[in-house]
Amino acid sequence: MGFEPQREQFAREGYAVFERVLEGELLELLREQCAAFVAREDARMDAAGVDTLGISHRGKRYFANECQREEPSLRQMLFSETMADVCRATLGDDAYFFFDQYVVKGPEGGLPFGWHQDSGYVVGNGGPVDHAPYLTCWCPLDDATADNGTVRVLPFSEVPLSRDWIMPHERQPGTNDLVGWKGNDEGVVLEVPAGSVVAFSSRLLHTTGANRTDKMRRVYLAQYTPEVMLNPGTRQLRRNAIPVVQKGEHVTRG
Repeated sequence: MGFEPQREQFAREGYAVFERVLEGELLELLREQCAAFVAREDARMDAAGVDTLGISHRGKRYFANECQREEPSLRQMLFSETMADVCRATLGDDAYFFFDQYVVKGPEGGLPFGWHQDSGYVVGNGGPVDHAPYLTCWCPLDDATADNGTVRVLPFSEVPLSRDWIMPHERQPGTNDLVGWKGNDEGVVLEVPAGSVVAFSSRLLHTTGANRTDKMRRVYLAQYTPEVMLNPGTRQLRRNAIPVVQKGEHVTRG
């Protein structure tokens, strides 16, 4: 697939939408696995005797990390031809699978998530300050709307500083969110159908609203880096670095 309009917009503004590219088997696979990972997070909170773990809050907002390590079937999506095409249109000729997680907002007020850059979380959680910008693929399993807390973005043209810099992020008491932008901007509201991929740079400022509907809002997040990311000091691998595209060739398949 060419994806030329997306390639141009991503380079200019830091994000692009690939509408309905996961529809069919890949979307069904992601939906099938989601409930088990929400249950895993509830069990972790039960074991710890708490209702909040990191940035997950029971019943309101879940971030379930490193899912493909436990459920290899997810690799069918992560290393699919579709995702290789998305990586080529955004990162270019080299892409490594880095990280995956389910991000689920509970119904009736599932928590919002403050303005941030994904790179701000890497730095805020002890990662390398000088890492190359990477790719986040935000993949809604349900139609994402303003009402259920879809993603909103501040394009690079609106905040030019964000293209070149990781902004200072402050951890918020209560939610544990890292916040990197204090403006009251609405941003560009991206309402997209289930099975789409919203691709954005790890330096793009973005936020999500509360879920005001009576159904869960489910998203699968897949991240890819243009080069292997190492932890500072130890120089050990951070997260994952499985080559997906090398010199433009799709090299790992799920």
